[in-house]
Amino acid sequence: MLTNERHAYILKKLEKKRTVKIQELVEETAASESTIRRDLTELESQQKLERVFGGAILTGHILKEQSLTEKSTQNLSEKVQVAQAAAELIKKGDSIFLDAGTTTFQMIPFLENKDLVVVTNGLNLVDALNEYGIKTYLTGGLYKSKTSAFVGSQTVQAIKNYRFDICFLGVNGLHEEYGYTTPDPEEAAIKQLASSLSRKSFVLADHSKINQVSFAKIMDLENAMLIIDSIPTETLDIFRKKTSVKVVHE
Repeated sequence: MLTNERHAYILKKLEKKRTVKIQELVEETAASESTIRRDLTELESQQKLERVFGGAILTGHILKEQSLTEKSTQNLSEKVQVAQAAAELIKKGDSIFLDAGTTTFQMIPFLENKDLVVVTNGLNLVDALNEYGIKTYLTGGLYKSKTSAFVGSQTVQAIKNYRFDICFLGVNGLHEEYGYTTPDPEEAAIKQLASSLSRKSFVLADHSKINQVSFAKIMDLENAMLIIDSIPTETLDIFRKKTSVKVVHE
């Protein structure tokens, strides 16, 4: 391939998968590794991608964070289906952690009459939990209005006082190599901590999160089971080599 052809190929692959690996590009273009590295450097200088270890990702995706209002209206029916499937895993009397996500919010109507104790760092969840008569502890901490989440050292200290049967986490991206990610390192730390204090951890996601990568890593795929509405067969096979995956429409 000529240089411009390789560049077009790389960008097209990025548009489709959101991430590319150097070794894949070497094999697919028959170019040398040094050539591919130069290609990625050139495309990065044009602000068309961002270099990461072993490859590249699309520019502008890793730090972008939508507001709660923006996220709550996207893929709503899929989120409800994932939330219902997640709620079915809860046993009566469980203690659970729900993080401040729009999909975890959709779980609340399915939690009624389960005699639960819920801990959450999501202010947006509290009124609905109260409406359904669910005993709830709110962590407190530094309030982040964009996502209606409490974060920071006080939130960390509050969560350390508890142990959970199950935690349910939302993410902005899930990727075979980069794992579960979110734009804010402080939110990532809260999710990480809650998972470490739980007997079981589940990530709730809709299909739009597949192969997305955000700035802050939460954990590897192996560290939490995934519940998702739908996923391509090829990707599912890859993910299932790393963790348990429950597909709502499988």
